Amino acid sequence: MLERLFQLRERGTDARTEAAAGLTTFMTMAYIIFVNPSILEKAGLPVQATIAMTCLGAAVPTLFMGLWTNYPLALAPGMGLNAVLTFSVCQGMGLPWQTGMGIIFVEGMLVTLLVLTGVREMIMEAIPAHLKHAIGVGIGLFIAFIGLQQAGFVKDSPATLVTSGSFHAAGTLVSLAGLLILLALLARRVPGALLWGIFLTTGIAIAAGIARLPAQVVSLPDFSTFGQLDLKSALQVGLAATVFAFLITDFFDTMGTVLAIGSQARLLTPAGDLPRLGRVLLVDSLAAAWGGLCGASSVTSYVESAAGVGVGGRTGLAAVVVSLLFCLAMLFAPLAGIVPKEATAPALIIVGFLMMRVVREIDFESLEEALPAFLTILTIPVTYSISHGIGYGFLAYTLIRVFQGRFREVHPLMCLVSALFAGSFALE
Repeated sequence: MLERLFQLRERGTDARTEAAAGLTTFMTMAYIIFVNPSILEKAGLPVQATIAMTCLGAAVPTLFMGLWTNYPLALAPGMGLNAVLTFSVCQGMGLPWQTGMGIIFVEGMLVTLLVLTGVREMIMEAIPAHLKHAIGVGIGLFIAFIGLQQAGFVKDSPATLVTSGSFHAAGTLVSLAGLLILLALLARRVPGALLWGIFLTTGIAIAAGIARLPAQVVSLPDFSTFGQLDLKSALQVGLAATVFAFLITDFFDTMGTVLAIGSQARLLTPAGDLPRLGRVLLVDSLAAAWGGLCGASSVTSYVESAAGVGVGGRTGLAAVVVSLLFCLAMLFAPLAGIVPKEATAPALIIVGFLMMRVVREIDFESLEEALPAFLTILTIPVTYSISHGIGYGFLAYTLIRVFQGRFREVHPLMCLVSALFAGSFALE
């Protein structure tokens, strides 16, 4: 049955590998179960209900992604978008969280409309192959940078923005031990090295007092915030710019993530396109609206899916496993919190390295390919924004073609999107 549903042999994988991939992906993104409520609490949402809705918001679209698209893509409330909702919309504009969730729902439905009309897929197909590869590499560096931060290898600095962390800190030493374990496992070609690395590092973290076994294992989920969004208030004309800001970020963050994961899993065509892309985009866009309905913020495709792909995940079975684990996490939320960020940080660093491999597909002898690709690769991690990095690359590509007198070679949709990015940057 699994073979018929997920074509495991055709993708060069098996059920055991997919299960390990799903568990790895879940463990690298399980932090959202606790981080999302801590952010949305400042917008006025109750913590226990947000924990349950974060799990539910992730579980349902991830299940659909696995079953309908057969890709190892997991979804959950997006980091960054939840912070914008809390600090810009609810605190900055003084709007209640119900209105904020209404804005998320409207944005998701608008993106769904773009998918159903074929506009979103047309834009993705209009992107040159070298820029698609650059997006994947940039996101790989972004993931590695997040891992370095979580490990404590780098920290913020008022003078230089970032600087080296302290190796006297217990958490940093735990992550260092985890990275050495992972390097040893990878060097020995141990199957499931990332997963074993996370397990072993968690054990070290518990022994070091960085992580603790929970006082209770089971807790009943709270669904009190489900369906409490305020659509009427969200549809006010004065909030149109806010809806558009969410739409732009969600649209291009997802695009970058999908291309990056597809490239790492070697699922892209020679032209850099992903088969059944329309299905992926439809699930993702509906997931954003679903997040607003749940009261969990916008749900989007997760770059941490790359961790599961690194273990060997190639099919939707890995996503189904992630979905089931999120369902269990609603009941076993305290148990899901055992794995600390110090244990997943080394895995993120290694995943970032693995995603760098497609950089060889970019022709660095060609200015019109190399410079836009370089800007995309560089600015995704340093701006901490996938959509900003994509925007800089698009604008550079379009402008270089104009300066070369080859403007007609630029796809009309690339011109349109570049103009939209320019306008968006001008309004920031």
